[in-house]
Formats: sequence, structure tokens, C-alpha cells
Amino acid sequence: MTKAKTQAKTRPVKVRSAKPRVAAPDAPVVAHASMFSDCGDAPCPEPLLPSASPARTAALTDGVRMRENPAEWAFVRLSKLIEDYEKGLDKDYEIAATVVGMPGSGTLTIEDVGFWGPDFILFLGKNADGKPVRLIQHYAQINVLLDARKKPGEREARRIGFQLSELVQKTNPK
Repeated sequence: MTKAKTQAKTRPVKVRSAKPRVAAPDAPVVAHASMFSDCGDAPCPEPLLPSASPARTAALTDGVRMRENPAEWAFVRLSKLIEDYEKGLDKDYEIAATVVGMPGSGTLTIEDVGFWGPDFILFLGKNADGKPVRLIQHYAQINVLLDARKKPGEREARRIGFQLSELVQKTNPK
């Protein structure tokens, strides 16, 4: 082989540098489809509560559909669990939560729950001193002990499960 042919064969190849693709700032963040199973028209997945009756389990999943946004999907199921928990509370008690790492007793009265997709679950309420608090949790880090606290004063006990359930129904994908 001549020197020219050898040089032609061994010429360095110009490689384009791969720039990371950045989504448009207003593009929605969507979890990869492989994170979810295809449940069709059936609610999924169903909770496994050995002591729950089939009717109670069905009530937890009634009208619930999978969500592509993982924070929204966690919010939907958390809302159903809060609604179910409130059904068992005495009329003089309202929902509270005990959270490790909070000052004092670590208990807050939950006044509202929300999410900010793709990753945050938000708990709004009051601490034991009545001061407003906002707990922001990653959907994969939710560790909340639902608890009950005696309602203050003469007003009726607040129930947030119903309003959360209405929000879940309004945002159902089907």
C-alpha cells in the first residue's frame, strides 16, 4: 500500500459532541411509561389491606386511574387514604399527621394536601402551637403517620378528604 492510501484509511474521524437535550421550559415533565402498568379501564394497583373488607378496598380505588405524573399519582392515593381514615374519626376529632424531624411533638393538623409535579407532595396545616406550617416532601420519601387531634373550640371538625376526592375526580385522565 502506498503512503497516501494508508493515510486515507487512518484519517481521524470527526465526532460530533453530544449535547444534552433540554426540554422547553414550559414542557410538562412526564414519568417514563415503563414506571406504570397498563391497567386499561380498571383501577390499579389495588391496595393490600388484609383486614379491609372487599367493599372498603373497592371504595379506596373507586374512580381512581393511574397518572403519568408520579407526584400526582402519589397525591391521588394519599387523598383516598386520608378520606378513608377520616371516616373512622369521632366527630370531635380531625386529621393530623406526625412527621419525624419536625420540632416539638412533630404533629401538624392537616388543612390541605397538594402536589407540584413531577416530584413534590405538599402538606399545609398548623403545628401544635397553631402556627402555619408547610411540609414539602418528595413523592418517593413520604412517611406520614395519619393521626387524630381533638378539634379546637366549638366548631365542627374539619374533614379534608371529601374536597381532596373532588379534586382527584376533576383531574382524572378518563
